[in-house]
Amino acid sequence: MTYTAVVLAGSRPGRDTFAERYGATTKALIPIAGEPMVTRPVRALLNSKRIGSVLVLTQVPDIVAPALPQDERIQVRASSATIAATMLALCEDPATQWPLLVTTADHALLDTDTVDEFCGGAEARDIAVGVVDRSALLRRLPGTKRTWLKFRGGAYTGANLFALRSPEAAPVIEFWRTVEQDRKKGWRIVSMLGLPTLLGVALRLLSLDQALGRLGRKFNLNVGAVRLSNPLAGVDVDKPEDHALAEAIIENRL
Repeated sequence: MTYTAVVLAGSRPGRDTFAERYGATTKALIPIAGEPMVTRPVRALLNSKRIGSVLVLTQVPDIVAPALPQDERIQVRASSATIAATMLALCEDPATQWPLLVTTADHALLDTDTVDEFCGGAEARDIAVGVVDRSALLRRLPGTKRTWLKFRGGAYTGANLFALRSPEAAPVIEFWRTVEQDRKKGWRIVSMLGLPTLLGVALRLLSLDQALGRLGRKFNLNVGAVRLSNPLAGVDVDKPEDHALAEAIIENRL
């Protein structure tokens, strides 16, 4: 199965002080180890045989496009104001080539092996979510601070990798729209699945697979997690501490 990769390279509304700190006009262009941040995940995707084309979505296509590799498989288009609105627009576009692999411009440590592993693990799902186990990430980066979702059998952080098999994913994206502003608050997302699921997660009675299974049944879709072997897949660049960490890893100083 060959995927169309979607790289979300938008900015939050208002002044972007994170980008300004590094002299960039938008977050996707923050330099990391001497090159714009968005370049790294795009290159990892292009190097995977599982990716047929790469679509970069940003509010400033004319600014981001020159920073990307020169490759005919890349398209750059204008995005909507939010992630949910951007993805719903793709679901409604008859020209969209399915299935989709979705990631973000701040996934600076994404590598091709992780892309391949995720694609393979996602094939049996209508929607797949990449995750990294907390114990694996803390062994690699002791003391790192991430948003952990805790379940029976383990805690996980997201890997900013999602697979959508078809436009039938649209109702789940619509559901995401209702909690998008609280995406760092796992309890808020889980609560939308109802009190039994919220209590099941809070009391560690449900595993990650069981919780995602309930989400899938709510929309009559097969939803599941892909546990990734490279713990660095759980690191994105969202603040100065992440930037310093990513540069140290890329430059083999950590």
